[in-house]
Amino acid sequence: MRTRCIWLLMTGLALHLGAGLAVAQHDELDRLRNATIVFEEIMDAPDNAIPRAILDKAAAVAIIPNTVKVGFIFGGHRGKGVISARNDQGEWSQPAFLTLTGGSFGLQIGGQSVDLILVIMNRRGLEKLLQNEFKFGGDISAVVGPVGRDVEASTDLTLHAEIISYSRTRGLFAGITLKGSTIKADRDANERFYDYPFGSAQLVLEEAAATPHDADAVAAWRATLAALAPRAN
Repeated sequence: MRTRCIWLLMTGLALHLGAGLAVAQHDELDRLRNATIVFEEIMDAPDNAIPRAILDKAAAVAIIPNTVKVGFIFGGHRGKGVISARNDQGEWSQPAFLTLTGGSFGLQIGGQSVDLILVIMNRRGLEKLLQNEFKFGGDISAVVGPVGRDVEASTDLTLHAEIISYSRTRGLFAGITLKGSTIKADRDANERFYDYPFGSAQLVLEEAAATPHDADAVAAWRATLAALAPRAN
């Protein structure tokens, strides 16, 4: 009887863990799909899209959909996103998962959801961003980018900026302040999605061999990047 009880307990625990893992993997899949949709929607409005002059020269693109900012007097924001980098052949890497956290001070009432896009312009900026815990500010900050057909501003930023930020805002706040925000590799999400606790740098810089749980979603993400951010000739 005791053996049977132990077996039932172990079976129940295995089923519980398996169900939890399936839910977690679904979260990563939603994150990847939402990032793909956000990028497509933003680039579908030519007069308000990220200029091609910037995307053509981008070293990497990170998208953090549905970043939530809430607060009353004191506020903060948090979000989960994905990043891919372009290799020497102009091909986009598999996505790595990221988290964004930050705090702010000011008269803040209500909440908002922000789709955040970071365009990383060079290898140095990418390596900095993929450090164990990257904090905006100091020697590298995210510069607010131009939109639409502002070619002159785009050209200037591609020469000088390392990270260019964009946001699409809904709700009561006007925007998002990145200074003081922290980006981390989401190793837990990487492990759930790839069955190994990859660091984000391993996936996007070193192009580690990784088998995703949903190859179709990864293919759609990479195809969207290839179509909307082709390599400059």
